[in-house]
Amino acid sequence: MEKEHLIFKKESLQFIRLDKNKYKLTFLMENKNILISSIIDFTLIKLICELNSDIYEKYSIENINNNEIICTLLMKNFFEDLGFLQNYSHLHIQKFYEEKKVIFKSHSIHSEKPDTIPDDAELLSIKEMTNICEIITPHIIHFSFYINFEQNVNIPNFAEKMVGIVLNKIFNRVKQFIENITL
Repeated sequence: MEKEHLIFKKESLQFIRLDKNKYKLTFLMENKNILISSIIDFTLIKLICELNSDIYEKYSIENINNNEIICTLLMKNFFEDLGFLQNYSHLHIQKFYEEKKVIFKSHSIHSEKPDTIPDDAELLSIKEMTNICEIITPHIIHFSFYINFEQNVNIPNFAEKMVGIVLNKIFNRVKQFIENITL
């Protein structure tokens, strides 16, 4: 087991390697004008994709029921010139409630490749991802994302900081959007 390693930190966002192929992303969100706790739902995924169209080429969300979705995300290929394949995620996501927490658990779907995904795109295989949205107050939420990639996923150490920068960009846009909502 490796020692935790801080890969990227900017303001309240931290991206940490916990072990090989295991990462944690944390940040805090606050808005005294709205009840942030009331918007912690699957609609956040749509918001993430809409605010980051320079990162996500396309996405789809299929509702199974109120607490379960299938989500497909096709990321733009930033490293095509270096010979890397385009990546996509095809996830089964479930939502759970605990006291003062909304928890999203997901894992990659390996059994099928969606028709909307190019043939040469590669699944970014996630063994398990747990997103814990801890409700500090109705106006303050602490987000913790635990990502455990499958063993076949290889993220070189030199690329981890780039992943941290991209994650910061994605979640900082969502954070700024939500923190600037006024009603």
